[in-house]
Amino acid sequence: MIKLPGLIDPHVHLREPGATHKEDYDTGTASALAGGVTMVLAMPNTKPPIFDEATLDGVLATAKNKARCDYAQYLGAGPDNAAEVARVAPKAAALKMYLDSTFGQLRLDDMTLWLEHFRHWPGETPIVVHAESRSMAAAIWMAQMFDKPIHIAHISLREEILLIKEAKQRGIKVTCEVCPHHLFFTEGGFPCCCECFPPLDLENSGEGQGGGRLSAGRAEVRPRLSTKADVDALWENLSFIDCFATDHAPHTLSEKDGDNPPPGFPGLETLLPLLLTAVSESRLTIDDIIEKSVINPRKIFNLPEQSETWVEVDENARYEIKAAEMHSRCGWTPFEGWQVRGRVTRVVLRGEEAYRDGKILARLGFGNNIRENS
Repeated sequence: MIKLPGLIDPHVHLREPGATHKEDYDTGTASALAGGVTMVLAMPNTKPPIFDEATLDGVLATAKNKARCDYAQYLGAGPDNAAEVARVAPKAAALKMYLDSTFGQLRLDDMTLWLEHFRHWPGETPIVVHAESRSMAAAIWMAQMFDKPIHIAHISLREEILLIKEAKQRGIKVTCEVCPHHLFFTEGGFPCCCECFPPLDLENSGEGQGGGRLSAGRAEVRPRLSTKADVDALWENLSFIDCFATDHAPHTLSEKDGDNPPPGFPGLETLLPLLLTAVSESRLTIDDIIEKSVINPRKIFNLPEQSETWVEVDENARYEIKAAEMHSRCGWTPFEGWQVRGRVTRVVLRGEEAYRDGKILARLGFGNNIRENS
């Protein structure tokens, strides 16, 4: 048995408000605790989006009654709300800018709209961007121009990590995160290699059972799954990646298997076992997990320490990932059937037992809004 600090996931979608048939603050934070995550930062692209004080206060009121682990809520950057979100910045996890494909009230059609957010955002927390490839390079340039910290969400490409590496070496205030699915899957929904999580049935073309290939709909995610060369580059440059983040983005199986499958994977309950399995394969160390899932997120997002909080893990437990045993409302996982090592057995949050042996013990509303006193 090993004891770890409670993990922090800086990138989750809890689907509240507007899509609670997929997830909400109750089931999402229960899923977090089951995965050893004791603090989550929730994304703003909900329906309606969280993009002003009224929508922020509304979702925080809901979270106060539902959240089982600690949390904070992002604000979303829109085309005309730069001054408003800057005014209420102390109440938010950070600012999120969607610079590639997105729709509705968080769509930023040109870089002059970015300027206003970089100009106004106060800088105690970073501007977090969904920006891929060339748009990522433009965002880093703008951060340098305004001398503001920027955090790149879910990097997936070789060119991205090499550009971030160069920017870091030049002293630019850039940090980044990587998701497990971009470390363990390649394009087409194939597992990245046959050594990591045996046995892999690569002939299984449909459902991701037994570690096989994901079906086309279930492999839909943004950023898209990348080539083996991209995945290898992420592993080779892991020292320049600051955080592990799940981008927990639950959709129901009927949606993923439908004619127009939405992009996104659930991930809160599979993050730690996947990373611990990589530790058993000597691809990571326990210190890497603590650095990228506790120390760095706390530093980057100016998060408080969680006193009397820890996670107990049976390091030697070997088992098969099964969505039927999970707490997320979406009811599936892209890692169904993967053989992993390291099971969360107990979570203590702020001195109270929050999870033990598959059972959520934290009550509704036990989670703290970590920005509440701001």
